[in-house]
Amino acid sequence: MKKIAVFTSGGDAPGMNACIRAVVRTAIFHGLEVYGITYGYDGMINGNIKRMHSHSVSNIIQRGGTILKSARSAEFRTKEGREKAYKQLKALEIDGIVAIGGDGTFTGAKVFFEEFGIPTIGCPGTIDNDIYGTDYTIGFDTAVNTALEAIDKIRDTAAAHDRIFFIEVMGRDSGYIAVECGIGGGAEFVMVPETETDLKKVVKSLKNLRKSKSSSIIVVAEGDEEGNADLIMEKVKVKINDEDKEFKVTTLGHIQRGGNPTARDRVLASRCGMAAVEGLLNGEANCMAGVVNGDVAYTPFADCIGKTKPLKGDHLRLIEILSI
Repeated sequence: MKKIAVFTSGGDAPGMNACIRAVVRTAIFHGLEVYGITYGYDGMINGNIKRMHSHSVSNIIQRGGTILKSARSAEFRTKEGREKAYKQLKALEIDGIVAIGGDGTFTGAKVFFEEFGIPTIGCPGTIDNDIYGTDYTIGFDTAVNTALEAIDKIRDTAAAHDRIFFIEVMGRDSGYIAVECGIGGGAEFVMVPETETDLKKVVKSLKNLRKSKSSSIIVVAEGDEEGNADLIMEKVKVKINDEDKEFKVTTLGHIQRGGNPTARDRVLASRCGMAAVEGLLNGEANCMAGVVNGDVAYTPFADCIGKTKPLKGDHLRLIEILSI
């Protein structure tokens, strides 16, 4: 193996730049040429591929987003599109690929490898922490801390005005951000896609909590089966039926994706990036480089895509116990 390429795809996550940096410098350390593909699979199809050097990744470890950009690619979902991408890579004699992204990125990488055989290793870049085969994903810790900072500030105004706040965080299919924010932010309730929300219990508990607490924080993952924070707030408000009580909603949205990555995300991203390059050199392919129980682990894409990563039951129980 003499040449490899790296790209980012899907939703951006803080720490992606740290991962790119690790891939580039590890490749150079091992005597490889390394190329950066801008705009993900779309850039691969259109030949947006440039040689990278050590200085190409200087002063980026602390930056959010991704210097290689990201884009969705409908064309890559077709055999014709993937063939175009393959021809672009072969024209540059690229022998291996590092794909930084989430479930959709790995799905595309798996199909691409099966059709054209270029060894590919993924790095788990998504704030949702929902990828099987790694304890944490790149960007998750930063997203939680960003959301938690906002929740702390909202709690101040909630307490000052005796309000009930419903705070919506990202997590269409996963409640990891909501759960960790709920524990760290002292939320009274957390609503996530993995568990069924009992609104009757929520209403009853809020009524009881009013005897001891003047304000409450409820964290809602955007994918909860009862709806988003606005819909849930309206349902609860109608059932409590207290004109003297103020109900408010805050949707944190895309601020959770931005910002400087935490030290934890920078270190995780750097470890995964190095592991991906060295995995390619050691014959690994069609898999993801993650960290499990503190050690680097390679998990087949088929498992990353096909297996769900359950929430920790003790985390949900912790919220229930500490909200009393």
